[in-house]
Amino acid sequence: MPVLVGIVEDHPAMLFGIVTILNRSGGIRVAASGATANEVARRARRLDVVLLDLALSDGSTPAENIRTLQCLAASILAYTSGDESQRLREAVRAGASGMIAKSDSLEVITASVRRAAQGQVVATTEWAAVLDANRRFVAAHLSPRESEVLSLYASGETAEQVAQALFLSRETVLDHIRRIRAKYAAVDRAAPTKVDLFRRAVEDGLVLQPS
Repeated sequence: MPVLVGIVEDHPAMLFGIVTILNRSGGIRVAASGATANEVARRARRLDVVLLDLALSDGSTPAENIRTLQCLAASILAYTSGDESQRLREAVRAGASGMIAKSDSLEVITASVRRAAQGQVVATTEWAAVLDANRRFVAAHLSPRESEVLSLYASGETAEQVAQALFLSRETVLDHIRRIRAKYAAVDRAAPTKVDLFRRAVEDGLVLQPS
């Protein structure tokens, strides 16, 4: 049975190129492709591997797209160009199992797809660096609720607005923020001001850096 691959890529020429490369490789077949994760999820019942462009023009985030693709039970590979460490961090936390650079050779791309289809992590130097940075985030031991509070608060919401969005009291939100600051300080990533909290949230992929 061939390795069934899906590709989420909204650049027509890039999509044509990667589809051609993979379909000409023995034992690999592109079974679904599209400009959005929703298109690929609709067009396939089962895939072994999905290559996911992390910077799509529809404004979707890596985490949103990985959640959309989870119904396919496929290994997700970040398909990247340039410096996308922030989006890679988000993809790591959402469950991606490795990455392929768009500039990689045919041999590297096909070998990476085959490894991912076997359930292996597709590790690169850049991927290892992202994982290392992500471990710094994990070391802070933020709970899911604390991550939600931080992502909203660091994005510019007031404590009152965060409380309303998450159905919490303002005092509870402030307690979360105090614990978040303490946890970051404990791993030498102090965030005494709201600007510092924004920087930490950007570093850990909880909010996007303004372009």
